[in-house]
Amino acid sequence: MKQINTKNAPAAIGPYSQAVSSGGFIFVSGQLPIDPATGEFPEGGVEAQTRQSLSNIKSILEEAGSGLDKVLKTTVLLADMGDFAAMNGVYAEFFGTPYPARCAFAVKTLPKGALVEIECIAENA
Repeated sequence: MKQINTKNAPAAIGPYSQAVSSGGFIFVSGQLPIDPATGEFPEGGVEAQTRQSLSNIKSILEEAGSGLDKVLKTTVLLADMGDFAAMNGVYAEFFGTPYPARCAFAVKTLPKGALVEIECIAENA
């Protein structure tokens, strides 16, 4: 197992890695919408937060030599399922066909009061 870290995404806020690679796959930990330059969530609601979470994932995958086009599966956690359509609109900006498999869940709360958190599994290019 190889640990993957980049300064272009927020550092882990607990005892976990930004991502690890093993067996030809990259497992990216749930990415909160933290801007690595400021340490804060972007303003603009769930759309801006989704964009930041996916940008963080993109940076981590690029550090590993992979990319969004290699994502096989995502899991999206939302603080409010009422934000699903808005999240989905931004999500579609980052992924094309064939789209990754995905699950989306509403959860009671997310760390730091985030509106969204996204994790993924990708092929190791």
